Amino acid sequence: MADLLVPDWPAPARVRAWQTLRTGGCSVAPWNSFNLGDHVSDDPAHVLANRACLRAYLPSEPLWLKQVHGIAAVDAGLLPKSLEADAAFTRRTDTVCAVMTADCLPVLFCDRAGTVVAAAHAGWRGLVAGVLEATIHNMAVPAGELLVWLGPAIGPQCFEVGDEVRAAFLADDPEAGEAFMPSVSGKWLADIYALARRRLQRSGIENIYGGGSCTVSEPERYFSYRRDGVTGRMATLIWLTGDGV
Repeated sequence: MADLLVPDWPAPARVRAWQTLRTGGCSVAPWNSFNLGDHVSDDPAHVLANRACLRAYLPSEPLWLKQVHGIAAVDAGLLPKSLEADAAFTRRTDTVCAVMTADCLPVLFCDRAGTVVAAAHAGWRGLVAGVLEATIHNMAVPAGELLVWLGPAIGPQCFEVGDEVRAAFLADDPEAGEAFMPSVSGKWLADIYALARRRLQRSGIENIYGGGSCTVSEPERYFSYRRDGVTGRMATLIWLTGDGV
């Protein structure tokens, strides 16, 4: 049985969402145990078994994206020819948007009326390039009507980055420096949650939830690429249920 976390946010009743944890699957170390990534050298049979277990909780097979740290957002209901994207959105009932992470920030979106949902994968490159803004644009509803949940990602005490990362964020938003603290190594500790909140708020979104976990420092719950190198991937999923298109 898969171990699943329900996002804590005031989404409308027809919006459903799950966050998978690393436990409850059949993969063996170092992917133990509920790895859903088919690109991390895990036994393909184990990945398929884990995905089949997850599928039992969902209304349809998720749209599994090939994530490239970009800003493309695709309509999960239109079965795009290319799945190379870092966000998916839908207005269709029982169509599951999904992103996979193991330190990068997964972000879920919905509107207050429950007419559209989205999931975005925000590593620092995608975040600074505008993947959240691209997702918001494709949802095509006023930003003030959107609710956002920030899923488990690398925490601010573990995300050490170089000058080039800080400079990339400051080039777009000089006040983003508040999200960086000097580290003892001479680099910077970046708060990816704070950086995401800044970009969401600049887009007009105020209703932002989640953002209190650390994938690196909670090995019993989460996969972490930075901590382990070879590891599995978790999924963050969202869909609409009930009446709709």
